[in-house]
Amino acid sequence: MISIKRQSEIGRFYRMLVLVAILPMVYMACTDNQSVDSMSETDSTMAIDDQFFSMNDIFNQSDKKLIIEAKRATARFNSTQQATRAGYELASPCVESMNSEEGAMGYHWVNEDLVDPFFEIDKPEALLYEQSKNGKWKLIGIEYIVIDVGQPHPHFGDHPFDVGGTPVPVDHYSLHVWLYENNPNGLFTPYNPNVSCP
Repeated sequence: MISIKRQSEIGRFYRMLVLVAILPMVYMACTDNQSVDSMSETDSTMAIDDQFFSMNDIFNQSDKKLIIEAKRATARFNSTQQATRAGYELASPCVESMNSEEGAMGYHWVNEDLVDPFFEIDKPEALLYEQSKNGKWKLIGIEYIVIDVGQPHPHFGDHPFDVGGTPVPVDHYSLHVWLYENNPNGLFTPYNPNVSCP
């Protein structure tokens, strides 16, 4: 969990609060017609290599397919210019665990328009970045944030989302996915010991 002090620093999330009252209606209206968007190919589309799955070898074929789709959809965001064009904005300072052994999450870039009751594999609500000493941004992972309006608990394949976990001031689910920085504690663990804050 992010401390209360850190929550106060992540103000951009709160602008979506005005939408909360209508989200259940939006969800009910859209559920019957919702379908998974086709994955779009980009210039930086890439196959998941054997090295990635050798470091994360616990997944079944269904999980692997979702991981491949997520990585293909987000690889272009290694460029923050691409992220900005897609509607993502820096929304947090570098977030690290109170327990130094757990590591950090890095900086969250959030697209507030995507924060809703739906889990869409190719549209993560947040991108996770690490910043080098010279100011260069490096994409290290993604985060899904799904508002809880009473729908079934979302899963990434066989892996359930965490309950809460962000400063969003309403009931929600979240899930970190470390697609671009190996996490020895697990692909879906909130903090990554290989990530640090300045």
